Amino acid sequence: MNFGILPPEVAINYATTGPVLRGSGIKWDVRKDEPYSIYDRFDFEIPVGEGKYGTLGSTFDRYWVRIREIEESVKILRQALKQCPEQGDVKEAIPRRFKSAAGAEAYARSEAPRGELGFYVRSNGTDVPDRVKGRSPCFVNISVVDEISRGC
Repeated sequence: MNFGILPPEVAINYATTGPVLRGSGIKWDVRKDEPYSIYDRFDFEIPVGEGKYGTLGSTFDRYWVRIREIEESVKILRQALKQCPEQGDVKEAIPRRFKSAAGAEAYARSEAPRGELGFYVRSNGTDVPDRVKGRSPCFVNISVVDEISRGC
């Protein structure tokens, strides 16, 4: 299982996130390290690659992390369902219009299946943003293909 190796330092240098980063043995998950929403109420583990079947950061480590993350997701879902009311509405009222000062900026990120998904929003003072930019983990994950393909 010694192919597709992504060493921890290379994973960090490429700014990988999610299972690609964790497959290289780096324990970082925005849900645990910078909790948002209600993730701080849930008990779940962050699986990381261990090099059990070869070199740390191998294709197997990334696969193993993804399988373990499915198990942890089920654990989170079960806990979330226990917190839901048995009857009544669960949706919250969301304002239709947001007010903000011109030039106000915000960046929000969340843990998506392939890594951190981020959005930058800049206001112009109206209910329509001046700029919105998304950052998908896929671009970074594709960028490391050259690194992990060497020697294959």
